[in-house]
Amino acid sequence: MKTVNHWIGGKTVEGASGNWGPVTDPATGAVTTQVALASAEEVDSAVAAAKAAYATWGTSSLAQRTGILFRYRALLDARREDIAALITAEHGKVHSDALGEVARGLEIVELACGITTQLKGELSTQVSNRVDVSSIRQPLGVVAGITPFNFPAMVPMWMFPLAVACGNTFVLKPSEKDPSAANLLAELAAEAGLPDGVLNVVHGDKVAVDALLAHPDVAAVSFVGSTPIARYIHTTAAANGKRVQALGGAKNHMLVLPDADLDAAADAAVSAAYGSAGERCMAISAVVAVGAIGDELVAKIRERAEKIKIGPGNDPASEMGPLITRAHRDKVAGYVTGAAAQGADVVLDGTGHTVEGFEEGHWIGLSLLDKVSTDSDAYRDEIFGPVLVVLRTETYEEGVDLINASPFGNGTAIFTRDGGAARRFQLEVEAGMVGVNVPIPVPVGYHSFGGWKDSLFGDHHIYGNDGVHFYTRGKVVTTRWPDPSEAPTGVDLGFPRNH
Repeated sequence: MKTVNHWIGGKTVEGASGNWGPVTDPATGAVTTQVALASAEEVDSAVAAAKAAYATWGTSSLAQRTGILFRYRALLDARREDIAALITAEHGKVHSDALGEVARGLEIVELACGITTQLKGELSTQVSNRVDVSSIRQPLGVVAGITPFNFPAMVPMWMFPLAVACGNTFVLKPSEKDPSAANLLAELAAEAGLPDGVLNVVHGDKVAVDALLAHPDVAAVSFVGSTPIARYIHTTAAANGKRVQALGGAKNHMLVLPDADLDAAADAAVSAAYGSAGERCMAISAVVAVGAIGDELVAKIRERAEKIKIGPGNDPASEMGPLITRAHRDKVAGYVTGAAAQGADVVLDGTGHTVEGFEEGHWIGLSLLDKVSTDSDAYRDEIFGPVLVVLRTETYEEGVDLINASPFGNGTAIFTRDGGAARRFQLEVEAGMVGVNVPIPVPVGYHSFGGWKDSLFGDHHIYGNDGVHFYTRGKVVTTRWPDPSEAPTGVDLGFPRNH
């Protein structure tokens, strides 16, 4: 059986805690790998390696850092198929989705390659007589990232390339459910020339997480995951004096106005709700149909959803793969089986779906629930699976009020042909990322990603300008130099005397 160990100080380090976690192939249900689960002492070893590396990396030149990052980007590009294959094997998503994940992670590596312009300071001269004031940004030291199972390559790449470009060293704690991609990312960074200890990967569960949150040498923590855990990360890390960005869960809404292109809206709803089996925090999980279009829109969504081919992620014909674990599959199915009792029309029920030859896989089909009430479990909770709920409102105002009443505020979208309505929506809706006829408004790398309300804990969004600010701290220097003509007697600097 394959074993995934830690990556500390530029080399593989075998797990010493005696605790191991199973990694399954979601398509077969078989355990294919064991992953080391770190003790607090092993976390301390990773932090110590990062701290030792920071002594030189923190003062390294921007030219050195960007040179390594350019080489790293080339290696990632050359190995993207290998990274995607690991993602499919352990997460289950189809190969095209896995390749898309790698591509989105590469965007942030490319952003980090241009860190020289991002770290430029400011200077004001002659603010007073011979007084200048400058603002500079400096790295924090050792920073940590705790990342989720649904994007085992992309989310780590949203964090550590920018962090190390800013001069920090990094300890990554990826999900123990699909750990192999993180190790390959670290190995390729070393191959690109990243010094030992600048990037470390320590695998584990809550023991490892808590050790990072409490460690006195960790200056900041980045997290992406569910809202309850994001709240815990934020509270615990902040109590230990750390800077925190903790991105939580979501219930993303798509508002469809009566004038919308319903075919385009249905296409968008299917891809945004069921892509990657719905296991993404930017999935559209709630469609709000305004006015009389609801029946036609639901029919179009159903027609498209019924054609989605479900199968193993490494089958080129598959458009959706299995869920990550059997327990998660059963949890998702529970929302569907309980929906009718809470007043929903079950248009599609995917809970009985199986794939021939892979009966032990973590399969679930696409589910579509119509006329869902806002007090039902299927609406209130982040399901994190291929379940789309449809709600009905009579007016635009009712739709916006419904969206804004949600405790989540990650992403949202509007589908309309009316520019004035779209403009109102982008200003009035309470969410951090807004799409106009774009169902999944994930920002490009040079804009920042993050939500509002219970979808974000902390002040900074991830990557983009916010990411640079999160991984650096500002310093203001006020300088006054005497005029050379005032040099002490006997010191000749070649300047005339004023007297």
